[in-house]
Amino acid sequence: MNGRHESTKQHGSGGGKAVLWLLLPPLLVLIVLKTDFLPQAARLRETGFTRFKDGMVNKVSSFGLDSSARGQQQSLDTEKPESAKGYNQQNEILATNGARDGSLVNSDVGGAATMSKLTCNFSNRHSDYCSMDGDLRFHGKSARVYVVSSSTFRSENSTITIRPYTRKWEPGTMSRIREVEVRSSAPAPHSFVIPPKCTVWHDVPAVVFSTGGCGKNFFHAMSDLIVPLYITAHEYDGRVQLLITDYNADWVAKFRPILAALSVYPVIDFDADTAVRCFPSAHVGLESHRILGIDPARSRNGYTMMGFRDFLRSVLSLQRPWTAPVSRSSGQKPRLVFVLRRHSRAVTNEADAVAALADLGFEVVAAGPEDVSDMARFAAVVNSCDVMVGVHGAGLTNMVFLPHNGTIVQIIPWGNLKYPCRFDFGDPVPDMGLRYEEYEVTAQETTLKDKYPRDHPVFADPLSIERKGKVWDVFLEGQNVTLDIDRFRGAIQQIYQSITTE
Repeated sequence: MNGRHESTKQHGSGGGKAVLWLLLPPLLVLIVLKTDFLPQAARLRETGFTRFKDGMVNKVSSFGLDSSARGQQQSLDTEKPESAKGYNQQNEILATNGARDGSLVNSDVGGAATMSKLTCNFSNRHSDYCSMDGDLRFHGKSARVYVVSSSTFRSENSTITIRPYTRKWEPGTMSRIREVEVRSSAPAPHSFVIPPKCTVWHDVPAVVFSTGGCGKNFFHAMSDLIVPLYITAHEYDGRVQLLITDYNADWVAKFRPILAALSVYPVIDFDADTAVRCFPSAHVGLESHRILGIDPARSRNGYTMMGFRDFLRSVLSLQRPWTAPVSRSSGQKPRLVFVLRRHSRAVTNEADAVAALADLGFEVVAAGPEDVSDMARFAAVVNSCDVMVGVHGAGLTNMVFLPHNGTIVQIIPWGNLKYPCRFDFGDPVPDMGLRYEEYEVTAQETTLKDKYPRDHPVFADPLSIERKGKVWDVFLEGQNVTLDIDRFRGAIQQIYQSITTE
C-alpha cells in the first residue's frame, strides 16, 4: 500500500507539472494583455532607451536621436541618395556648431507628433513673405529657417528663398538684400532632413526683415520698413521677437522707440546669430500694401494709416491729435513748418519765401536737414504745426507726425514730375486724415534755365529725359528752385484762409 501510494504521489506530481506547462502559455498571454508588456518592450528596443520608470523615458541613447530620426538616419545609411547624403552632411555640421551639446536633432520641442504649416505669398507686388507655425528652427548665421514635419510639404518647394524687403520690383535694391532660405521637411518617417537642435527656445512669434535696402532715406525707412513692420507685427502687442538681416546699427538706433513699441524684446542681429532659435510661429518678410500706406481690406486686423499715425503719436508722446481752425481776430497764428533742403531741390530764395509766409499770418518754423535728422525732436515740432510745406523729397515724410486734419503742401520741381511726386506724397495723404495741396514749379522757377536753353529737351520734351533714364540726374539731383514769391504767396494764402476763421 505504501509503495503504491508513493508511486501514485509521484505520478500525480508529474501530472501536475504537465498541467502547469499546459497552462503557462495562456497565462503569459494574459500577462501581456494586462501589462502592455510587448508595446513597452518594442518602444524600449526602437528608441534605444536604457531604462524606463513608470512607463516614461528617463534616458536617451548616446546618439541623441528620437525613434523617427533614427529611422531616417538608418534609411539614409542604407539607401544613401546623393542629394540627401550631402544635405545631411551639411546639416550635421550646422547642428554641431549651433547646439550646446552637439546633438543632431531636437527631440524635446514638439517631438515627432508636432505638425508644422508653411504658407507663402509671392503675388504681392511689393514683397514676398512666408508665414509658418509649428516646429520652427532659425539659424541666423546660415540664414536658414527649418519648418520641421510640415503638413504642407511639397517636394517641389521644399526649399524657398526670400529676400525680406519690400521693393521687389527694383532688382538693384533687392540685389543688396540677403536671402533667407526656408527649408521644409515632410512628416516622419518620410523626411531625409535632420534639422539642427534648438539651443534657445522662444514662446513668442518671430518676424524676420532686412534693413539693407534704402532704409537710410527717411521716406524709404517709413514706407519700406516701418509701415510694413506695423502691419506685420503690431497685432502681437509687443510679444514678438524681431530678427534683422543686413543689420544696420544706425537704423536701429534711429527707430529704437518704434521698435521698442512693437517688441518688448531687444532686436536680434540675424546675420551674426549663431544660436538655433525655436519659435512657435513666424513671419519671414514683411507685408506691404502700397507706398506709405495701408489697405484696411488687406490687413488681417483692419489697420489704417490714421491708426498708424495714432501709434506714432503714442510712441513719441506727441500732444496734438487734431488741428482746430484758428481765429484771426484772436491774435493767434497757425503754425507752418517749412522743410528746407540743401544740395538739390533747395529753395534758393528761402529767406524771401519764409518772409512771405510770415506776412500772410503764419508762425513759420524753418527746418533744415540738421533739424529734421533728429526724428523724435522734429516729430514734436511737426505735431505742433497745422501746415507743412516743402519741395519733393524725403523730408516731407515727416507729415506722418502732423495732427489729423493738418495740411501738407508739396512743391513739385520742374520736369513733368507731377505724377511721381503725387504718387509718393499726394496719394497717401487722404488715408492719413490730412489735406493735400501742391505747388508746381514753372520753367521760370527752376535753376535748370541757367544750364539749358529753352529749346532743349529739358524744357521742350521732358518725357524724352525720362525715356533716357535721366530723371534722377537731371530733374531730381540736378536742379534747385527759385520761387516766384508773388505766385507762391497767392497759392499759400488760399490755404491760410481755409484753416482760419474771422
